[in-house]
Amino acid sequence: MSDGTDAEDANELRLLAEAAAREVGALLRDGLERVRLLVDTKSTGTDMVTEMDRAAEARILELLLGARPDDGMLGEEGTDLPGSSGVRWVVDPLDGTTNYLYALPGFAVSIAAEVHGRVVAAAVYDVVRDELFSATLGGGATRNGQAIRVSDATELPLALVATGFGYDADRRRRQAEVLVHVVPHVRDIRRFGAAAVDLCSVACGRVDAYYERGLAPWDLAAGGLIAAEAGAVVSGFDGRPAVAPDVVAAAPGISGALLELLDRAGVAGT
Repeated sequence: MSDGTDAEDANELRLLAEAAAREVGALLRDGLERVRLLVDTKSTGTDMVTEMDRAAEARILELLLGARPDDGMLGEEGTDLPGSSGVRWVVDPLDGTTNYLYALPGFAVSIAAEVHGRVVAAAVYDVVRDELFSATLGGGATRNGQAIRVSDATELPLALVATGFGYDADRRRRQAEVLVHVVPHVRDIRRFGAAAVDLCSVACGRVDAYYERGLAPWDLAAGGLIAAEAGAVVSGFDGRPAVAPDVVAAAPGISGALLELLDRAGVAGT
């Protein structure tokens, strides 16, 4: 790896991410029964956070920095610690909080390791399905230890496409307007409610593509690497490498056609 991290180092980071994701997933599972009593909001009334989000991030911090005290960490619930090792963990302790609040499937623990700003290892644990997705840069992607690949879709009209919506009401309206233009040109749309789950769904071929605007770095970091290592074309809406807040992840056979469709639909205005 050009950033100075070898495959063995990246694999060690992946193993640590996997272990932390599984442990915190168990914590979230145990908290499902009481989560409705512990709710607050963040950016808007629809942007919810629970005490379990905060407890999960605190536990990830303990696990990762307990093992590697010189690393940095960026987390959705406010952790922003510098490090001296060149490694920074980018963490979403509970991706899909609304699903979690309603005890619906589709929430996950997402952990990525950056080395000098580049994601080299990642783990996403889909708690309800008990599926652990992980990847290392250049090392491929797995689900519960088995190699995964994106679908072989080549025709956009036959593609199942996932998307998501932001929390701001005006942005949600504009995203819905884009969706009106997209739906007639694809097989159907799915909205799971967690970016990491969407990206892993592309990685294992459950859906053929996913697009969204409005992501934070912790929404994209782990799932983006897993999708790319499973063979997806992961980009921004302009076709350049994906950087939050934008992502399009698609099977190679439909990537170009999907980008063209999104451009015609006016996604740049969302």
